[in-house]
Amino acid sequence: MAPRLVLEGIYTPLITPFHDDGSFDFDALADVVERLIAAGVHGLISGGSTGENYAETVEERLELARFIAEQAAGRVPVIVGTGAMRTPDSIALAQGAREMGADAILLGTPPYSVPTERENALNALAIDRAADLPIILHNYPGRMGVEMGTEFLDRVGRSKNVIGIKESSGDINRVHLLARDYPHIGLSCGMDDQALEFFARGARSWICAGSNFLPEEHIALYEACAVRGDFDQGRRIMSAMLPLMRVLEQGGKFIQCVKHGVEITGLRAGPMRPPLKGLNKDEKRALEQVIRVLKTTVTAITEGN
Repeated sequence: MAPRLVLEGIYTPLITPFHDDGSFDFDALADVVERLIAAGVHGLISGGSTGENYAETVEERLELARFIAEQAAGRVPVIVGTGAMRTPDSIALAQGAREMGADAILLGTPPYSVPTERENALNALAIDRAADLPIILHNYPGRMGVEMGTEFLDRVGRSKNVIGIKESSGDINRVHLLARDYPHIGLSCGMDDQALEFFARGARSWICAGSNFLPEEHIALYEACAVRGDFDQGRRIMSAMLPLMRVLEQGGKFIQCVKHGVEITGLRAGPMRPPLKGLNKDEKRALEQVIRVLKTTVTAITEGN
């Protein structure tokens, strides 16, 4: 039996590179996976919103997940996202994750339906039964419409499979609540501009889309704070990263920025699937400048200059 996943480190929710006709560019995806593993990320996530899961069928999402798992070949854990509007689709993704030997699933609230906490918990437990794998919950009320509140956590948190929660609410009081009242559920940063606060509260992992194109810099913050406890250096790295986070979070073009960031590294990311469109020239130039300054500044900090 494979060892149970321990949620520690930097986990990258992978982009999905596309050809111009909208088909998957598997060669480009393989290059992204190899680049991230070589950089030292601690795990890969398939089928998150960063991978444009909302624009893909269940069959396509499973095809991508199988490819990523085969490419990773056991070198790092692979987590499969099960988020979907329909419970049967989430169950199909969970069963597929189990069949392909995934290390865990990422489990969010069904969007748009606005379930009660009890309904949301019953949905999560049905997906849990289908996968019987370690689970990282994903609390993202800004996208899903409801919060994974205490009633939900009290029900779902009793499952032996629930090992962590990606907290993306942006509410720092939630970080305090989870750290204090649910210490058995590993706290994972899901709100990039609060990474420092998450680590100060004991989080041991960060699920961050920006690591698609800046893995070393994200790892540097994790290692400074969570590994060495050097929050002085951590604050300096975080300050250097905040301009990037403002660009990612405040422009309404999060995934477009991440995919262009990958292109800047010399790898292919390809176009967006509809309904989204790529960045314009001015947006690309602004992102490129922010990335240049960030890389130079973080290098100087980590090398002690």
